[in-house]
Amino acid sequence: MSFNRTIIITGGAGFIGSHVVRLFVNKYPNYRIVNLDALTYAGNLENLRDIDQLPNYVFEKVNILDTAELKRVFDEYQPDGVIHLAAESHVDRSIHSPLDFVYTNVIGTVNLLNEAKRLWQSHPSSLIPHRFYHVSTDEVYGALGDTGFFTEQTKYDPHSPYSASKASSDHFVRAYHDTYDLPVVISNCSNNYGPYHFPEKLIPLFINNIIQKKSLPVYGDGLYTRDWLFVKDHATAIDQVFHEGKTGDTYNIGGFNEWRNIDLVKLLCKQMDEKLGNPPGTSDALITYVKDRPGHDRRYAIDATKINQELGWKPSVTFEEGLAQTIDWYLENTEWLQRVTTGVYQQYYSQMYSF
Repeated sequence: MSFNRTIIITGGAGFIGSHVVRLFVNKYPNYRIVNLDALTYAGNLENLRDIDQLPNYVFEKVNILDTAELKRVFDEYQPDGVIHLAAESHVDRSIHSPLDFVYTNVIGTVNLLNEAKRLWQSHPSSLIPHRFYHVSTDEVYGALGDTGFFTEQTKYDPHSPYSASKASSDHFVRAYHDTYDLPVVISNCSNNYGPYHFPEKLIPLFINNIIQKKSLPVYGDGLYTRDWLFVKDHATAIDQVFHEGKTGDTYNIGGFNEWRNIDLVKLLCKQMDEKLGNPPGTSDALITYVKDRPGHDRRYAIDATKINQELGWKPSVTFEEGLAQTIDWYLENTEWLQRVTTGVYQQYYSQMYSF
């Protein structure tokens, strides 16, 4: 079977990556999608069971630190596009193990840039434009005060090892564009939520804890503020940026949807009680305030005006709608939830959480 394009999507078995892979495989049957994932604790091929037999989908178990395997994959599939999502992303884990984040997020990104540069400079294409799309985070910008938004011009000011590693990888992507004329594009996104999210992050962790009647640990005073985006909306934004974004540019992706942590948790508790048939306030009683984590940024908020005006993208659901859909998915997939919270992650699952 011949394909019009071949795109490598790194981290395609992870949370956001699996949604992007599914979207591309289904929407573009004439594209060959190569899912490249190391299958660490947060990568799960169960996330893609509904599309893994389709003829335009390929899986390669490869760690982006393995340069020999990366060369083999690039030479074998000759991709004209890369969408790079593979990353260590848990802030609390970065505080405990910063070098893991340096290796994967910085060195791994440079390895991919080197392979794309090598292949595309030796095989220039005049028909299908090459594109290296690096998916990043709003955490590279640091923290905001009570007002204002992150724009594409906001200076970088990372405060955690995780955000520092992502900031470094962003800089390397831009450097390869400026130095080697590599065709790149970057997006920086706000907090994602939705189905298939590994339960180390606030929403899936708290859904699972409510199901298990465990405590809901809220950092500090609970007034930390984040901008939340439904993962399926992020996937459609990635689709548009990959196909329509301007080479060399950055696009901020956000939901214009700020929530203080404690307000989000209380909404989650309310919806969970309604769906589980609990008396009102049952899940609220599980909320406990815990010691704040080091370097905790007070507020993030994305200005997504550029992607809206230039590419016409905007979120499709409200937070209340997206949260209800997310809860429904986890309640309908308790076996998935049980499987991913056992094994290698179980040793620190109950102690680690990230807002």
